[in-house]
Amino acid sequence: MNLILLHPGELDQQGQARISDPRRLAHLREVHRATPGDRLTVGVQGGKMGKAQLIELTRELAIFALEPLTEAPPPALPVHLVLALPRPRMLARTLEHVTALGVKDITLLHTKRVEKSYWQSPELLPEKIHQHLVLGLEQARDTRLPSVVLSKGFRPFIEEQLPALLGERRGLVAHPGMPMECPRGISEQTLLLVGPEGGFIPWEVEKLQEAGCQGMHLGPRILRVETAVTALLSRLF
Repeated sequence: MNLILLHPGELDQQGQARISDPRRLAHLREVHRATPGDRLTVGVQGGKMGKAQLIELTRELAIFALEPLTEAPPPALPVHLVLALPRPRMLARTLEHVTALGVKDITLLHTKRVEKSYWQSPELLPEKIHQHLVLGLEQARDTRLPSVVLSKGFRPFIEEQLPALLGERRGLVAHPGMPMECPRGISEQTLLLVGPEGGFIPWEVEKLQEAGCQGMHLGPRILRVETAVTALLSRLF
């Protein structure tokens, strides 16, 4: 945890923050080994970052005195990530990784090769998604939570959501065997679509291309979804 991320509701009128959730308290004690008087990096969810002095730390409560928070969070990547829903354990890691890299718009999509049972996973509960996003923000020292949308039908996505998403974005579909190599170092607003394990089926690739997306590849190696997404974002931006 490289940032103590504070919810606005944890702040009081006296410029102090009070933390009572067990996860952050345990991290302060066991990882930071914090003691009263320590100055740690904090940030307010959706706001700015800076330093705060630890005033009190018990097993039930941490109290910080905030210094002026003047540091802006790092810039977001210019990308909306559309990710075919991975298996639950991989979803958790992927959400944390892409949040740490600066993705702020995420759509989780159903495709032919996505197991329907994945949509019943507890990892898709709002509180679980929020937990993984927060872990990504804490890792990267960021304060702005991504937006996550669940899209459980491929055809409705193509017909109802994709045209608007492509309105001011370049659409790129990552899929093995495409003739174009993944671009490097782009800065334009981008819609990046990544398939499930096994990739999109040919019909899905065809429909995405018909809608205006370009197919691209990362090379001859077949990568796990979490590895592929990280590699794509790093190479593109």
